[in-house]
Amino acid sequence: MIALGLILLVIGLLAGVSILWTIGVALLVIGAVLWVLGTAGHAVGGRKHYW
Repeated sequence: MIALGLILLVIGLLAGVSILWTIGVALLVIGAVLWVLGTAGHAVGGRKHYW
């Protein structure tokens, strides 16, 4: 999810499409939160680890 967020963020910046940039930022933040929860030992979606 973090990689997809970065890809959309870059495409949105280069193409000048603000909706792609916004979606990219949102996916990046959500992916980072899930990653932090997974590394802290909290189960995310029924799994101990989230990659």
